[in-house]
Amino acid sequence: MKDLYIIGAGGFGREVAWLVERINATNNTWNIKGFIDDNEKIWNSIIDDYPVLGGISYLANCEDAYVVCAVGNAKIRKKIIEKLSGLDIRFATLIDPSVIMSKRVKVGEGTIICAGTIITVDVTIGNHVIINLDCTLGHDDIINDYVTMYPSVNVSGCCNIGECVELGTGMQIIQGLNVVSDSIVGASACVVKNIDYAGTYVGMPTKKIK
Repeated sequence: MKDLYIIGAGGFGREVAWLVERINATNNTWNIKGFIDDNEKIWNSIIDDYPVLGGISYLANCEDAYVVCAVGNAKIRKKIIEKLSGLDIRFATLIDPSVIMSKRVKVGEGTIICAGTIITVDVTIGNHVIINLDCTLGHDDIINDYVTMYPSVNVSGCCNIGECVELGTGMQIIQGLNVVSDSIVGASACVVKNIDYAGTYVGMPTKKIK
């Protein structure tokens, strides 16, 4: 088995631990060593049966280990991964056993794909992407690094989602659209035209808010 450290001991971190348990029930792959979290108040505690070992600096002494970042905020997740550059660690890619996807899907390192998601054909998913519960991705989508999709996001075919985009729970994007990097699209929103300028967008159809 491969030793695995989960960065982030919050709600999504606990969900990722459960995802790993589901993987192991099918194919005994990962040995969860514990959580890594910079919140000193929870160091040396036990959360959902796993220890909180320390902050990011703890990983400097973890040779031949795998790490996955379970922090939902895209920009914070990117900063955390950048802090790890130069360390002797590898990034785990975690895909729940229930995920349905074709063999023509490319998935980058450090990416997490949660239960109930469906990904069709010729889709490219970057590094350190989070695709939460019950999402759908259509044909020929490009999902760039550090994107976060919250539960029940629906992305139609031929869409390009830029780096560090966050897509809120239950939102939808119609086919053939681009969403520029560093944008946030709110829960239940519907994107019906390209988002060309970074910002926060809400509504059906989406409008940028100040």
